Amino acid sequence: MTNTLTAVAAVARNGVIGVNNQLPWHIGEDLAHFRQLTMGGALIMGRATYESLPGPLPGRVCFVMTRQSGYGRDSLNAAVVPVCSLDEALSQAQATGRPRFVVGGAQVYAAAWPRLTDLQLTLVDDEPAGDAFFPDVDLSQWHQISRTPGDGFAFVHYQRHQMDTAARQGTVSDISAGASQ
Repeated sequence: MTNTLTAVAAVARNGVIGVNNQLPWHIGEDLAHFRQLTMGGALIMGRATYESLPGPLPGRVCFVMTRQSGYGRDSLNAAVVPVCSLDEALSQAQATGRPRFVVGGAQVYAAAWPRLTDLQLTLVDDEPAGDAFFPDVDLSQWHQISRTPGDGFAFVHYQRHQMDTAARQGTVSDISAGASQ
């Protein structure tokens, strides 16, 4: 069983990850990358993020964080598990033995930030308007493992230098500089 916890996100140069609970772009390669990366995994997400999807994601278990008591009891299937907190989501995801991925939204990324070991980012070469933002990435605390350029974007894998979850606080202003490297 692995203790890695990976955030997966598409992030614009200005840190935008969404507008009106939707992606502000459509990059087919990013959607395929997300599917390939998270297939077989345990995905942790907020309720609004889950509701923005077309339905349950095949081949993955989704832990949906919500404050709504009894959320989805009648409509969710076994691959979608409502949870009340990040701690509950992390614990139940760990118990599956599957790789764990935090996939949004902004509040869930922020809450999980001190515990993240890896970032799998699609850095989008754009600055759209938005209302949801990824936490700032302090590149002094992360080591770039790989970078695969695309047309107007790059897939970048970062790994945290030394995991000290109690002391780490994430602050994507530095990410713009990293996107052009």
